[in-house]
Amino acid sequence: MKINTACVHSGNNNDDFYGALHTPIYLTSNYRLPTDGTPVDWSGINSNIYARNRNVNQTALEEKLKALEEAEDCATFASGAAALHAVFATLLKKGDHVICSQVCYSSVNILFREVLPEQLGIEVSMIDTTDAKNVGKHIKSNTRMIHIETPGNPTTGISDISEIAKLASPGNILLSVDGTFASPLYQKPLALGADLVVHSMTKYINGHGDALGGCVLGNKKLIEKIKLTAMVNFGGILSPFNAYLINRGLVTLPLRMKQHSISAHKVAVHLSALPCIRFAYYPGLDSHPQHTVAAKQMVGYSGMISFALKGDEKTNYLFLNALSLISHAVSLGDGETLIVYNEVTSEKIKYYPQEFHNGFFRLSIGLEDPDDIIEDINMALTGAGLM
Repeated sequence: MKINTACVHSGNNNDDFYGALHTPIYLTSNYRLPTDGTPVDWSGINSNIYARNRNVNQTALEEKLKALEEAEDCATFASGAAALHAVFATLLKKGDHVICSQVCYSSVNILFREVLPEQLGIEVSMIDTTDAKNVGKHIKSNTRMIHIETPGNPTTGISDISEIAKLASPGNILLSVDGTFASPLYQKPLALGADLVVHSMTKYINGHGDALGGCVLGNKKLIEKIKLTAMVNFGGILSPFNAYLINRGLVTLPLRMKQHSISAHKVAVHLSALPCIRFAYYPGLDSHPQHTVAAKQMVGYSGMISFALKGDEKTNYLFLNALSLISHAVSLGDGETLIVYNEVTSEKIKYYPQEFHNGFFRLSIGLEDPDDIIEDINMALTGAGLM
């Protein structure tokens, strides 16, 4: 099936009992066990026994995600953070070395800078992965995994997946890619040589701002290991209701991503032309530092923009408070446009490129008319004394 069709039909199990066209929500924690002596799969990853290990709505969603990412298998979790932790805790052990994008999601930052080194004895190199040669320089004999975010959160930096995969392959190093900002539609890490792709489904995959979820996709052997360890024993399972909501949200993913991208490009062009803007980074613009790499590995540029004003901290907050249509909120990929201010005093800001150190905004373009988004930005800039 073409990808638009897969978003509608993959993993959708018709209800033969009542004739429902969509998979119902199975709100049950238990399933019947065989009473005829048939061996029981107590781990529950290959049959329905206990909803903590596997449930009908979860497997229906996994089938759809496998189709979109062209993956052998998929594991879904209660959040994107749970999915990421599942990968690291399952596949890494004491003495292993990991290379990770210096610009990464906040929970990954804490896991790799504090938790995994201190509690599990894992060696970590947090580096700029937008330069593939820099990644090669940090590979060691005990390097077990390279984990990259592309586009990176929150700067939109782009790492070259295929080039990094070439560096990882000779040493049997696992390459894990967080593709949340791109969604499964606009970037295919597995096809570019990655071993695993991770998404926070809370964002674009769900798209409605009403359900948490995370997923990991890759070959059957790796995903089965992750399921047995992290789903069965850690228990970070995705609930049937959230699985249902996310599966429903995926039906409109192609339509939503198209509009997010069209609007984001228009807003990014507008921001780039304003004298009061220090920088406006959007992977779809020629002015983006890694636009050439983005054009090579992405088929669309999604809806994420990072930008900074020519002003001080006070000016940044005046702008933020003058916004009306755009909401100051932490998530992304929702129907409404969301903005987050990364303040100068943020603990993480020192890990970002130098131009970000004076404070900047991460802008998630929603599904409103782009002219209304631009008007709201202009009004807020005027309110901050910049226009």
